[in-house]
This record gives sequence, structure tokens and C-alpha cells, in this order.
Amino acid sequence: MSDHVHWMLVAKVNDGELPGFKKMMAEMVQTTMDNEPGALNYEWNISDDGVTCHIYERYADSDATMVHMASFGKNFAKKFMSLANVTGITVYGKPDDTVKGALAAMGPVYMSPIGGFARY
Repeated sequence: MSDHVHWMLVAKVNDGELPGFKKMMAEMVQTTMDNEPGALNYEWNISDDGVTCHIYERYADSDATMVHMASFGKNFAKKFMSLANVTGITVYGKPDDTVKGALAAMGPVYMSPIGGFARY
């Protein structure tokens, strides 16, 4: 098993905000890709009705996760929260206590690894 931290975040896009949400998403993806080498996956998916967004994020370790959390907080949190509401987050892997503290306000569900494999 690795030290990766990953999650599936579920957000509901506010009525009429899908165009702004998509624009913000493009900025977030580009910023993450350009500045966070420890961000291994950052994949956004939207339901056919444009209301529910699933964001799959995977980080090399807890330190890389906190780099992302700091960037999100500084650059995007306020805008994200004005366009959508987080309705759930399920966290996988081995987040440390710092990551758990940073995610606590979202009421995460933690799933601990018990077996399996990953190919990289």
C-alpha cells in the first residue's frame, strides 16, 4: 500500500451557476497541474443535468495534500463555495492528522485500506 491520500468529493452546483462553475474548474485544474507535482489525479465529472459534480483527487502523500489544501484555501475556496455546496466527501488512503483536521468541516467519511493493489 502507498502513502497516497485520495477522495471523492460530491458537490451540488447552485442554480444558474454551471457556466461560472466550469470556468472556475478550468482555472483550478490548470493551477493544480502547473504548481502541484504531488497532485496525481484531479478529475472532475458532472451529471447529465449539470447539478451534481464528483471530484476525484489523489495526492502522493499527506504533505502534497496539504499543499493543495493551502492553494485551494488561498485561491479558490470562497469562489467555489459561492458556486456550489459540498454534499459529501469520502477519503481513502493514509491521511495524517493534519489532513484530517483540514477536512473536518466537510464531515468526511474515512475508508481505511485493508487489501488490494494498485498499478502505477
